[in-house]
Amino acid sequence: MSERVQGNIPPVLSSGRFRRSICGLLALAGFSASAPLARAAGFTVVDGRSAQEVSETSRLYLDGRLVATFRLGPDRDEDVQQISLPSGSGPDYHYSLCGEITIRKPGGSGTETHVVSSSGILHAPEGHVFDAYGDAGFTDFFLLDPDSPQTTEHRPGKPGMCDSPIS
Repeated sequence: MSERVQGNIPPVLSSGRFRRSICGLLALAGFSASAPLARAAGFTVVDGRSAQEVSETSRLYLDGRLVATFRLGPDRDEDVQQISLPSGSGPDYHYSLCGEITIRKPGGSGTETHVVSSSGILHAPEGHVFDAYGDAGFTDFFLLDPDSPQTTEHRPGKPGMCDSPIS
């Protein structure tokens, strides 16, 4: 998960914008090259491991249904997943993010694990690329498309579906 910086929208560095563009193009290329014409609409989620993170396992629910599990660690700094939208739904979708993040303690005195979760609404998410962000204290977790921040509404707090342990 990328660390969020003070303010409403995290800064998007040119390297981050380049990474998002390449990931989006690759996802589109794979999506269109191998998909039949009737493929469901969707969006992309990019979850990246911050410098302070040791590992992360998180789940993404869309309208109460598990649609993706992200796993990051020393051998995997980023997980990019294409999420299909349920047919006959929309244009708004409720999402929940549930996860555990293990970080290095300040000063290098070991590690600690944080349970992070939140929920929100994605407004007409088709075709968007959302980054998974966490606050500086690794206690809140949310999706944001920095190029279209109005596409998401964030609701801090633990949604009920986050009560299940991560396996």
